[in-house]
Amino acid sequence: MRIVPVLDLMGGVVVHGRGGRRESYAPIRTPLGHADDVPGLAARLVQAAGADTLYVADLDAILGGALQRDLLAHIGARLPGVDIWVDGGFGAPGQESLPQAGMRPVFGTESLSCAVVELPPEAVLSLDFSARGFVGPASWLGDHRSWPRRVICMTMAAVGGGAGPEIQTIQAVLARAEGRAVYAAGGVRDAEDIRALAAQGCAGALVATALHDGRIGALY
Repeated sequence: MRIVPVLDLMGGVVVHGRGGRRESYAPIRTPLGHADDVPGLAARLVQAAGADTLYVADLDAILGGALQRDLLAHIGARLPGVDIWVDGGFGAPGQESLPQAGMRPVFGTESLSCAVVELPPEAVLSLDFSARGFVGPASWLGDHRSWPRRVICMTMAAVGGGAGPEIQTIQAVLARAEGRAVYAAGGVRDAEDIRALAAQGCAGALVATALHDGRIGALY
């Protein structure tokens, strides 16, 4: 069971994601560092989790702005050898120009403007769910045969909320995954949640708040 720390970027700083309400996101306050020291905070998150992977959401790009390429490049330079997953609001394959070789594009269904197509083999697919249900072209959820090897079940309403993972949604994705590595995202509070997700068959979990406040660490 892998812990994948999460870094949400907006306006050149790290922000605290809560419930997918991005208009209310504010610079994060954390004992791990300062919101404007993005590469340093990224490195300390990876260290705190004992992780070999980092997930970065470029919220500026997801909301229709430009990808924060220089900032992503600085993160990559600070973390050589770390597998960096980047959600940059990519609308279709071919749009995932990243600043550093080896960064892994995340295609979130909330951003995808196309029906099911083949994604690059290195890509991650994020199946995005709001409080009202699946977000994005329905074919991405329905045609599981097109999913790449790594899939995120992103329950946006649960992010930063402290209510725990949305197990039923995660179970529904796992039931379709046919051996693909499924990563749960949203609501992970503590080691008990990690164990519960592992028991369901998740390959890993994306975690932010519980790393910042110390409820989850390198040994969960």
